[in-house]
This record gives sequence, structure tokens and C-alpha cells, in this order.
Amino acid sequence: MPIYDYPDFKRNAVQPIECIKEGWELIKDRFWLFVGMSVVGILIGSSVPFGILMGPMMCGIFLALFRQMRCDSVEFSTLFKGFDYFGQSLIASLLHFIPIVIVMLPFNLIFFLGAILTTPSERGEAGAIPAALVAAILIGVLVILLVVMIFSVLFMFAYPLIVERNLGGFDAVKLSFKAGLANFWRLLGLMLLNGLLTLGGLLLCYVGLFFVLPITFAALANAYRQVFGVKAATSPYPPAPPVFGEAA
Repeated sequence: MPIYDYPDFKRNAVQPIECIKEGWELIKDRFWLFVGMSVVGILIGSSVPFGILMGPMMCGIFLALFRQMRCDSVEFSTLFKGFDYFGQSLIASLLHFIPIVIVMLPFNLIFFLGAILTTPSERGEAGAIPAALVAAILIGVLVILLVVMIFSVLFMFAYPLIVERNLGGFDAVKLSFKAGLANFWRLLGLMLLNGLLTLGGLLLCYVGLFFVLPITFAALANAYRQVFGVKAATSPYPPAPPVFGEAA
């Protein structure tokens, strides 16, 4: 049975620009390794819906980043050690995605209704879209974007807490929400900066996205370090035996 470690967290501790700078410093010596892990992790995680595989992949990426922070050994196979946290990461992923899906359901019905109304009739004439329906669709898009953005900010520390503090999925999400609220605007700023980096990567014929991904993940890992700190590496060697005759 895992022993959960509930850490304290700092308020207003995140420095978005510093997170990105420190993120680059963290991975630059092993940049291509982290590019490979990020790309493979996202591809595998996206292959199954509802984040069933995304959780273990994200745990593997953060595990590698925290090992890099501690100057521990990091190999490509570290990515797949995220499956050691499969159960707890699945719980966290479902807690992330299910509320978003619930919020999206009524607006999906509105979009479906709009598609029916605009379907060409037998005479080939498309139906006119009522102004109220257009307004509802626009409001729906804004609400969905707002909900996704808020949940993404509050959920930001869930996977790192599972990996670095050995928390259960529910407890990691709960603590992530508390720390996220205490650092909301700064985390939102970091998310927007990461979004700009991602957009820049997409504009470079999509190829640049692969090079940006590890920097954004490393920036999130540094935001976690600023809020929670990172535990020091545990020495694999037993403590030295006491020397008799020394003063206590």
C-alpha cells in the first residue's frame, strides 16, 4: 500500500518566464532524448481516448524531468516507467476529462441542431440559421474554451504529484486544484506562454512543435518545483556506521 506524502505548497510562487528559461536549462544537455520521449509519449497517449494512456505517458515524462533535476540516470525507457502509476494516473485523467465532456454535451446538441437546420432541403436550398442559435453556438464555444482553460490550470500539478509525491489519483487532483487556485493567474500566464511556443512550433510546418514540446513540459516541471519543491534524491547506499569514541 503506497505511503502518501502531502506536501505544503507556496502561493503566488510561479514565475512564468523563469519557468521557461529554467526548463530549457534543465533539458538542453539532453535535448534530443527529451524530444524523443515527448513525441512518443504524446503519440501513444493520444492513441486511446479519455486519457487512458495519456496519464502513464505524462507520468513517465515528468518522472524523467524530475530525475534530470536530481542528476539521476535518465534513459528513454524511463518514459515507460510511467506505467508503474497506471491506476492512479487513470483516475486523475478521468477526473480531468469527464467534467469537460459533461460540459460539452449540451453544446454538442446545439451544434447538432444547427447542422440539421443548415442541411440543404430537397430543392437544394440550405436553411437559414436563427440568430438565437448562432448566439448559442458562439456562447457555447466560449464556455467550452473557458472550462478547458480553467481545468487545465487547476489540473496542472496532478501528474507531477503522483510521480514525485506518490499521491493517489484523487488526492493528487484535489491538491493540484488547491495549489492551482493559489497560483491561478501565474499558472495561466505560464499556460499562455507555452501556448505561444506551441503556436510558433505549429507555424514552422508543424515540425517545430516536436522541438517545443519538451520545453513546455520542462517549464511545467519547474513551476511544480517553485510551488512544492522537489525532494532530494535518495542515496542508494546505507548510512555510514557510527565511529565509536566520537563526541555525540
